[in-house]
Amino acid sequence: MNVSLREVQDGDLSVFYAHSNDPHGIRMAAFTADDPSDRSRFDAHWARIRQDPTVVVRTITEGSGEAVGHVAVFGPPGEREVTYWIGRKHWGRGVATTALQQLLETVPERPLHARAAADNLGSIRVLEKCGFVVTAHDRGYANARGEEIDEVVLTLPH
Repeated sequence: MNVSLREVQDGDLSVFYAHSNDPHGIRMAAFTADDPSDRSRFDAHWARIRQDPTVVVRTITEGSGEAVGHVAVFGPPGEREVTYWIGRKHWGRGVATTALQQLLETVPERPLHARAAADNLGSIRVLEKCGFVVTAHDRGYANARGEEIDEVVLTLPH
């Protein structure tokens, strides 16, 4: 598997938008935008992300450079979180784990945090393979499911 990270390019946004509108991906992510189909809101969100110097965001590519998702670190010092989204056709092959490991090598800050829906076992496994440990359980409103759900909070310690 040839997974690598690069700066986000304008052309990647249509791929990210398609991923963010996959019904199965939305359900698994759970904590999504109110209306993932709102392209203008999506574009405004990504414009803010790309202009924020505190956010480290990279496009995940595989093989010949095809954009297959994104990975990022965001948030204030001491509360920084990781996030990622991989297109569904690339799930289950180690892409997310490899991409997150690569990002963690370039971002020395610790601790880092992550959240996942408690039933998103694939995402929890990715985080644990990268050294994150479950440190708390919480409940939060998941737009994608229209209800409060259980979530786990994970931390990558110092």
